[in-house]
Amino acid sequence: MDANAVFLVLVFAAVFAAAQALIGLLSTAAQKRLVNRRLKVAEKVDGISALVVELRKQRGLSATGERSGRLRWLSDLIVASGLPYDPRKWTTYVLGAAVIGAGGLAFMTRNPLAAIAGGLIGGVGIPIMVLKFMAGRRANALGFQLPQALEIIVRSLEAGHPVPTAIALVGREMSDPVGSEFGMAADEIAYGATLEQAVERIAERCQHPDVDLFAATIRLQERTGGNLTGLLKLNASTIRERHKMRLKIKAASSEGRASAMILTSAPFLAVGAIMLISPKFYGDVINEPAVKWGLIGTFIWIVIGNLIMRRMIDMRL
Repeated sequence: MDANAVFLVLVFAAVFAAAQALIGLLSTAAQKRLVNRRLKVAEKVDGISALVVELRKQRGLSATGERSGRLRWLSDLIVASGLPYDPRKWTTYVLGAAVIGAGGLAFMTRNPLAAIAGGLIGGVGIPIMVLKFMAGRRANALGFQLPQALEIIVRSLEAGHPVPTAIALVGREMSDPVGSEFGMAADEIAYGATLEQAVERIAERCQHPDVDLFAATIRLQERTGGNLTGLLKLNASTIRERHKMRLKIKAASSEGRASAMILTSAPFLAVGAIMLISPKFYGDVINEPAVKWGLIGTFIWIVIGNLIMRRMIDMRL
């Protein structure tokens, strides 16, 4: 075999091995960071009370666990997103997005008044979309991890551990978001809350139907008694079946969702590209009242069509 070919093969093997090692190190570090996120907070504070208060503040809650003085839907969205809440940083990001949106839309349309709409889109619309996206992704992760967490609790109870210890075990062994949520519940129980109160606060923070089912199971067992291990086993099985059904619905409605995205984005992308490439393409016609009303009517029909398609594919369990 040619020496050059052997050299190239060895170089390829070395580069491939280095890339695999780097990917493995990065994935391991990311997983460790997720698992130890709450533990890192615990290392920086002293005592259970300080830990509970700090974890609540990072979720956008007050020191007593209540939502701060904001709009209720916005507070729920901030808490459900799971993002570390820092008012100063978030205000800076919102102002920066508003300035970029205002400047970008004013530059594209050559109309200073469009800066107002661009500022609202960048400073209000985009942050809300980001929060909704993060909350949705976190909800999907919760639905996937919750049956595993319940099985850990069941095995711990069968081994003879008390319920608070089983919940604390989930907080130590599982990654976010379930690990942080159950860890906060374990800290609140150690701080003096009852099991029912701690689990109810998990449901309030997560805003997820499967977590609501788990909270209802704990509430029922606390008030009427019964075999908690058997109830949690049934709960885990039910949540897993609901998750499978959601995946089937998502697969069945994928065509409708793709059609909605394409039909909605195509007109805006086309108009934006035309305005950017050739701002004078429409000439003086764009200023005619009939054209303006026609564009407004088209936009309204697009919104109506999206609402109809959303109702067709939005199936909740």
